[in-house]
Amino acid sequence: MQKKIPLRQCLGCREMKPKRELIRTVRSPTGEITLDFTGKKPGRGAYVCQRSECLKRAIKSKALSRAFGVEIPVSVIEALNEQMETLYEF
Repeated sequence: MQKKIPLRQCLGCREMKPKRELIRTVRSPTGEITLDFTGKKPGRGAYVCQRSECLKRAIKSKALSRAFGVEIPVSVIEALNEQMETLYEF
């Protein structure tokens, strides 16, 4: 019997994918919003694909803001884009 694979929905492309294939975006209890590449940071999580287009689409459609219940400052958006681009340079 195979073990059940947890699925999560990407906020950018809205596709259901295995949790390990996605990057977790976290709003910590202190209110800081960061990318969590380990999936272990405490706080509210939302998932995006490993493509920078999905992160940009989630920000543009305000899906990330709705997931966290707060308006995301421009400085945080730029930091998230920078983190994504430096990790996944192709």
